Parts: sequence; C-alpha cells; structure tokens
Amino acid sequence: MHLKILVPTEVFVDTSIIKIVAEAENGSFCLLPHHIDFLAALVPGILSYTLENNEEIFLAINEGILVKRGEDVFVSTLQAVQDKDLETLQTTVTKKFRTLDEREKLIRSALAKFEATIIRRFREISI
Repeated sequence: MHLKILVPTEVFVDTSIIKIVAEAENGSFCLLPHHIDFLAALVPGILSYTLENNEEIFLAINEGILVKRGEDVFVSTLQAVQDKDLETLQTTVTKKFRTLDEREKLIRSALAKFEATIIRRFREISI
C-alpha cells in the first residue's frame, strides 16, 4: 500500500507500507493491502504503520479522516508528530503542545488588547 499523511502545510508522510493501525470513534482498526476500500473519521490518538522492512512507526495525530482506495491510503489531519518509539513520542507531543499552548496564550492576550482598543474607540466616537 502507499500511505500519504497530509497536514495543512505539507505532505507529512509519503511512503510504502504493509499495514496501518488507527482509531475511529468506534475503536481501533487495522488495514492490510487487500482490505476493501474504506473511509473513517479518526479521533485524536496514536496511528501506527509498518514499513516494508517491518519497521513500525508511530504518530500522534489530531482528529482527521482516513481514506483507503485501492492501494492508496490517505490520512488528513490538522497536526501530526512522528517517532519510532512511543516514549519519545509522548515527550515530543508534550513539548509541542506546551509550545502551542504558550503561543495560544500570547495570541489570546493580543486579541484581548485589540478588542479593548476597539471598544474604547467606539466609546470615544459615541461621546
């Protein structure tokens, strides 16, 4: 099978695989090369795939969509973090989301200041 994992800014993974395991709302599932065409809404969690040399790769993903059509498997998700080891994957995910939380706080603070400025200017115009 051929796997492509897409995030908003890039093709995150583009490789040949022999197996993929992912999780949907109703539980985990495994796709092998001769599986029928398939569509699933993925939940946030761990997705794993096995390369042709039997190496297993793990990804932490945000919710997304998986489509298997013929030999092609496409996964579209907002965020993905990849590693060969689950322990280091957990550390990487924790660091990445901590960074995102800090950025989100800065953005929210800037938006709050912007909103306060707009409200103050509207009051000045009204008076």
